[in-house]
Amino acid sequence: MSTLLILCNCPDEEVANRIALAVLESGLAACVNILPRIQSLYRWQGKIESATEIPLFIKSTAANYPALEAAIQKLHPYDIPEIIALPVERGLPAYLNWVAAETVQQP
Repeated sequence: MSTLLILCNCPDEEVANRIALAVLESGLAACVNILPRIQSLYRWQGKIESATEIPLFIKSTAANYPALEAAIQKLHPYDIPEIIALPVERGLPAYLNWVAAETVQQP
């Protein structure tokens, strides 16, 4: 089963915790790291914007990605939340097996 690292920025700690708990409780992710606040600069609707955000590192599987993406979109307040999935090319086999075992295979 292929492992993914999903990146998602949240506007505050409340949203970050709500998303992290929801994807863990539903079995869509094995682990979520909530990182310290960062400063993001980005282009939005033709202007350069700046915001402080809370990054999430979500560990899951490719099979769960569609349901995970849908869950994040449902809980996230942004019109277009950052949801980026990176394939994990290599990792400690025991850890990657744990990620697969701790996620619930979605239909």
